[in-house]
Amino acid sequence: MNETPVARTDPRTLLHRYDLWPRKSLGQNFLVDPTAPEKIAACADLTSADTVLEIGAGVGTLTSALAARAGRVIALEADPKLVGVLHAELGGVANVEIVHGDILEVELGALLGLGRQTRSAAMPLWGPRIPDYKVVSNLPYYITNAVVQLLLEAPVRPARMALTVQREVAKRMIAQPSDMSLLAVGVQFYGVPDICLRLKRGAFYPVPRVESAVVRLDLYDIPPVPVDDIERFFQVVRAGFAQRRKQLRNSLASTLNLLPQAVAEALETHGVDPRRRAQTLSIEEWGSVYAGLSPLLTPSAP
Repeated sequence: MNETPVARTDPRTLLHRYDLWPRKSLGQNFLVDPTAPEKIAACADLTSADTVLEIGAGVGTLTSALAARAGRVIALEADPKLVGVLHAELGGVANVEIVHGDILEVELGALLGLGRQTRSAAMPLWGPRIPDYKVVSNLPYYITNAVVQLLLEAPVRPARMALTVQREVAKRMIAQPSDMSLLAVGVQFYGVPDICLRLKRGAFYPVPRVESAVVRLDLYDIPPVPVDDIERFFQVVRAGFAQRRKQLRNSLASTLNLLPQAVAEALETHGVDPRRRAQTLSIEEWGSVYAGLSPLLTPSAP
């Protein structure tokens, strides 16, 4: 942990100092609320034993707050010009590692110093949860879903994530039965989400069109429902949401190319009314749906 707090300069001042402008193509909105970095860092409940991956470190505003709490901060930034700013402003901070790279292209195991990791043959989309690995980030909004999926399905998974996302996306992540979505099922299958902080539009520069929220997601060690093939489980979930207005038996049968009567019987056998709609089901009930339909599906390719 960095015992001496790292000085923070307003991002607008830094951008002006280095003759830079926010790049809309990279979804750059810089955090300018001076109280926000500490609040976001607090959401992650960091300790000196933690390694923190920050995705899109920008000019280091949040990085500084993380460095004051965590033992190691990996500041990943895709924009080479901002990487230069990070080196100039935070290059001398002992527990900050500045990396130029795109989160959608880097090898996470190597980035964390764990070496190249391969997916488990038994459960390829459920990597081991590393207790002292956390992800804290103000995500570019246009890659939020892709990044969240990548982190959840990675060969090594963090114990906790604290992610700044659009507020509407945050609400979808924490949704409950009657208002579930494919995103909600995907997130809640891997962990417990909670909105720990709300940020107004003016907390960022340039000011975005939407308000934001920080979602804390504590990941599970083992799946919350018994699933022998996660890829096939989500095949079933996607089929259920493919035609949201239809009853489950019809949406599942149509998308999975099964007979409606066979689907209905399988669901009833496992305690799920086939007349229900996808958005009303809990994670546990999706486990029951999968258990009923699994024998009817073509096995995933090895």
